[in-house]
Amino acid sequence: MGPWIPLGGRHRAFLLVVCLFLTGAVFVSAQSTAVEIETLLASPAVTYGQASRFVLQAADVATFSDPAEAFRFAADRNWLPRNADSEGQARLDGIALLLMQSFGLRGGIMFTLTGSPHFAYREMEYMGFIRGRISPGQRVSGDTLMYLTGRVLAHVGE
Repeated sequence: MGPWIPLGGRHRAFLLVVCLFLTGAVFVSAQSTAVEIETLLASPAVTYGQASRFVLQAADVATFSDPAEAFRFAADRNWLPRNADSEGQARLDGIALLLMQSFGLRGGIMFTLTGSPHFAYREMEYMGFIRGRISPGQRVSGDTLMYLTGRVLAHVGE
């Protein structure tokens, strides 16, 4: 019985190197994603750029390597508050708007008419994503962003 790949020795060596290279690239990508999530979790207050990048990727809307590009993408679609800045600290009502719009969540009449962060916050509170007495103007930490995104993902997956 002959070799399972009918190639010469050089071709097999080349194929082996290509396979190793591709496998290494997958591990490096997974490692960099883990580092990014770890950085996000450790952040006491995320920026609108960081939040946009994370939420857009979680919603499978778009993938960006630069938070500023993700911010521009979301801002161009009115998925962020008007006064938001890419490097500015994200507020809970702004994150609620980003989550509602990115995941295509339907809201009540006031959210549908205005599309405002205030009513996005109220809708997420009504749907049970936001619990407890929390101010809409509160700064959002990395773990809060991940928690809210996870709750929305679980809801959308149902």
